Amino acid sequence: MQRLTVDHRTTYRYAKPVSFGDHRMMFRPRDSHDLRLLDATLSISPEANVRWFHDVFGNSVAVASFGQMADTLNFESRIVLERYTTDSLEYAIEEYARMIPFSYPAREVPDLGRTIERHYPDPDRRVTEWTRRFLGGGAGGIDTEMFLTSVTQGIKQEFDYAERHEEGVQTPLETLDAGSGTCRDYALFMMEAVRSVGLAARFVSGYLYDPALDGGVGDVVGAGATHAWVQVYLPGAGWVEFDPTNGTLGGGNLVPVAVAREPEQAMPISGSFAGNAADFLGMEVEVSVQAQQFLSGAA
Repeated sequence: MQRLTVDHRTTYRYAKPVSFGDHRMMFRPRDSHDLRLLDATLSISPEANVRWFHDVFGNSVAVASFGQMADTLNFESRIVLERYTTDSLEYAIEEYARMIPFSYPAREVPDLGRTIERHYPDPDRRVTEWTRRFLGGGAGGIDTEMFLTSVTQGIKQEFDYAERHEEGVQTPLETLDAGSGTCRDYALFMMEAVRSVGLAARFVSGYLYDPALDGGVGDVVGAGATHAWVQVYLPGAGWVEFDPTNGTLGGGNLVPVAVAREPEQAMPISGSFAGNAADFLGMEVEVSVQAQQFLSGAA
């Protein structure tokens, strides 16, 4: 078990004072058997009225409303949590789901809903064909864990990571053409890849812990900013985490904040301002994830 402190600051700067529309924030994770939230603080400048609600996925969402103009808009969040994780796929996957292809139980299909469906056009089956390379040539199918491991590591090995702070993601075909992308683009590409073989997948937004920052051993990509990865639903094991940016399985270094069917539904922060487009000077994002201590035990 790890005890982590996450400091997240996002600052927007403008050439002159502007007025702000509502801003939507997803900074606060949910308590569960593998994550215990110990403390959470949120500071916003200029002063704002904040209301909270749960979205359709059960994520905790804050909405800030502003009554004054400013040339700088600043959000600072700190969360302290305990994270219980596993770094291997030693999950109790149901026997019938250990090989691809398999079918989800009829009682679960309505709840998995659109997480199984492809969301982006692939008219020439390019994403599908990219994925089929990892299915092997055997008539009897392929081991589910082996397939997911191969796809996760294949994205890491075949695409170049490129930071981009603008909102939005590339389509899977754009990522394939560019041969590069951000963690958001990688996550979306993997979701569409595994959906092409009938697996349910969803997008996760949160944070990434780099053990090297605290003197440990680590070689992770994407620390120092918000991070995105994928969960795939495996009967018997539930929603299992895969980080294609780092080619890793399980959630050892991951702090999930929000889950959604597609990336636009899990933006860490979004909003608007009233003014000329040229008034916007830029955005800065700083994220620090540090381990306070390492403990043993179970939740």
